[in-house]
Amino acid sequence: MQVSVRDNNVDQALRALKKKLQREGVFREMKLRQHFEKPSEKRVRQKAEAIRRARKLARKAAQREGIV
Repeated sequence: MQVSVRDNNVDQALRALKKKLQREGVFREMKLRQHFEKPSEKRVRQKAEAIRRARKLARKAAQREGIV
């Protein structure tokens, strides 16, 4: 990953880098890897995340349709 520093503005470059890392999911991955996660716990978490994503997608679709 690469961020260019323009006019010695390091603060702006740092913000851009953090935003890119956030978008890529690096911080979330680091948090998950801090401790060992049992395979059964991993499956449960992934299933819950999938359900959450599906509900969010359905909610957005319903809102677009004007049902809500």
